[in-house]
Amino acid sequence: MACISFAAHAATPVAAAEKLYQANCAVCHGAKLEGAVGPTLGEHAWLHGAPTRANLINVISKGVPDKNMPAWSPTLNAAQIAMLADYIAANADKKLAAPAAMAARPATTDLLGGFKLPKGFRISVYAEGAETARSMAVSDSGIVYVGSRKAGKIYALVPRAGKQSAEVVTVAEGLENPIGVTLLNGALYVGEISRVIRFDNIDQRYAQKPSYAVVKVSLPADKWHGEKVMRAGPDGKLYIPVGAPCNICDTDDTRSAKIYRMNPDGSQLEEVARGVRNTVGFDFHPSTKQLWFTDNGRDELGDNTPSCELNVVTRPNQHFGFPYCHGGVVPDPQFGKNRSCDEFEAPVAKLGPHVAPLGMTFYTGKQFPDIYRNNIFVAEHGSWNRSTKSGYTVHLITLYGNQLVSDTAFIDGFLRGDEVVGRPVDVVMQADGSLLVSDDYAGRIFRVSYDGK
Repeated sequence: MACISFAAHAATPVAAAEKLYQANCAVCHGAKLEGAVGPTLGEHAWLHGAPTRANLINVISKGVPDKNMPAWSPTLNAAQIAMLADYIAANADKKLAAPAAMAARPATTDLLGGFKLPKGFRISVYAEGAETARSMAVSDSGIVYVGSRKAGKIYALVPRAGKQSAEVVTVAEGLENPIGVTLLNGALYVGEISRVIRFDNIDQRYAQKPSYAVVKVSLPADKWHGEKVMRAGPDGKLYIPVGAPCNICDTDDTRSAKIYRMNPDGSQLEEVARGVRNTVGFDFHPSTKQLWFTDNGRDELGDNTPSCELNVVTRPNQHFGFPYCHGGVVPDPQFGKNRSCDEFEAPVAKLGPHVAPLGMTFYTGKQFPDIYRNNIFVAEHGSWNRSTKSGYTVHLITLYGNQLVSDTAFIDGFLRGDEVVGRPVDVVMQADGSLLVSDDYAGRIFRVSYDGK
């Protein structure tokens, strides 16, 4: 969602309120209030109080952190929030159209024709129906396991004959935002907000609604930035971050805003890096085995600052700046006093303000041209709080050693004008060298292949 400057000369209050809603709320709640990633704002059971003007002003102003709804009071003024409350209240008891996820979708040819990729690359829909699809992990047998957010499900994408598409099978449901998935020793590990669970021998059991074991590890269970991505490292350990439970707060003396690693049974939990606001994707360099990760920059400093980051861990006890310094160069106005950005690790790449970089992967396959090998693909989920939307792409980060050479768009077209058709979350490579991209907006998994010369 993005904020706009409200036009005082708008034709009518209703038209002005609708324009405000479309710019700020439609991406989550649907263009016609029918619901999308977020719930319908029409007739439904209201969980946070009746849809009165006063209560809606309160909810919009403060947000609902445990439902991933941000507070809008820092972005919109009181008059704008009141207009939004009036607009939503007027429709609160109406029966609206089906949510976007259930509504008629554009023909696949129209959808795919709107993407832009480098010459020789082709994009196709690999799977549909994986609601709020997030992180992915590919097993040796080619089954792709996918976490989800509000759907509370884990999916298995089972390749069909020809391996150009896959069937979506629900492995488990009723979980708490199980966005993180990783594979280790034949087991699927899943990160929920409050715990880590393990499905043993998953490739043989995925279709049987398998039982799981709870890994004995204690981690913070805050809702804000509390979802747990995970990755199995080359050292046989599980790596798991804990985000900051805030937009901006001092976390150095807490267990938050850090990346940890542990044994597969949850023992020997130890800190790997600190000063990490909210990483939702990381991978290990194929040669150096160093940990690389994306990090989402703080909000409420305006449209164009600070930048989101790509970082690398090169030694123990590194501090990556949060909450004192952002993007390697911007001292925090509240917590950065008497501190210098030179104290902290600078990012390898500044990815841009509010682009929300999530999943990333090093490309190690042989299907793409050689120039792609050992370089990074990053899924940029897209801004929710910028007057002009940014992100909504998959970028290619080209490196020389640990230095940035270039940062270029690899897949464009998830944002078409003001229309959002998808929000990329994670990128993983299949055994044949093709690339999969998850989209939690429409519940699709895209496949990118190369057939050029």
